[in-house]
Amino acid sequence: MGHGMVSYRTTASGRDVVMHDAVSLVPAQPSDIVQQVQRAAARRAYWPFALAALLASGLVTGRFGLVVIAVGLPFVLWVALRDRAARAVVVMYDVTDEAAQRFDHLVASIAGLQRAHGFWLITASGAVIDTYQFKVNAGASTLLRRLNAAVRFAGPRMLVTNVAVPTLTAGSLSVHFLPDRVLVQDGRHIADLAYQHLQVAVEPSRFIEEGPVPRDGTVVSSTWRYVNVKGGPDRRFKNNAILPILLYSRLILRSHSGLHLAWDASQPALVHAVATALQHLIATHPPVIHP
Repeated sequence: MGHGMVSYRTTASGRDVVMHDAVSLVPAQPSDIVQQVQRAAARRAYWPFALAALLASGLVTGRFGLVVIAVGLPFVLWVALRDRAARAVVVMYDVTDEAAQRFDHLVASIAGLQRAHGFWLITASGAVIDTYQFKVNAGASTLLRRLNAAVRFAGPRMLVTNVAVPTLTAGSLSVHFLPDRVLVQDGRHIADLAYQHLQVAVEPSRFIEEGPVPRDGTVVSSTWRYVNVKGGPDRRFKNNAILPILLYSRLILRSHSGLHLAWDASQPALVHAVATALQHLIATHPPVIHP
């Protein structure tokens, strides 16, 4: 049985462990691109009103209603296309030679994370501070809350660009990687920072799994659901299950301006590949943007 510094994913039992938010976003100092995206998102879409008016007209015209709707649908489509054009922010990148290779490397490495059977965003953490909390939380030193995360290839809905936009997403949070910057979006809030201001770190993460174990996870030890101070099973609890301890890898993105995000993945090699690609981008000059 393993004993030592591990993290444990669950709500603390008995006496609560104080949890602290583990997600910190960039403070609001929007760039020109972010300002354009925010203005575009604030513009009203008119096609729903046009569609509602058309359907209402179809209802009041009786037996000719279907004809009215059929005739009016092209107009609704035109309004929808007009809305889309008015709410679009077009950003074109001139990415060539070495800059293109470095960005392609990042795109490929982030795509590789799709192969991980376990991928999460850490949303909160709390330190285990007394013996009771230690015993009822499988001997963990830290409790974590996390969300299932995913990789997709789509930037913010309003952004139109000529490059693939690899994105890490979990819940309402999305991190979009463009050739010259990182866009961080949480609901309606969006911020960005240049790669030159980004700091990247990779850490091993020993994690006690109470739920399903990822098929590609590496089990390094085990512990009891309820432990005694020496790390053995606490005999006072019935149905005291043995829980596996897995070795994950944690990708940490931070900046001096306030960004802090941590992602765990079940395949350490995939995390190291993303970190290496980001480090290469951090060390280069940004590409040219054509608004």
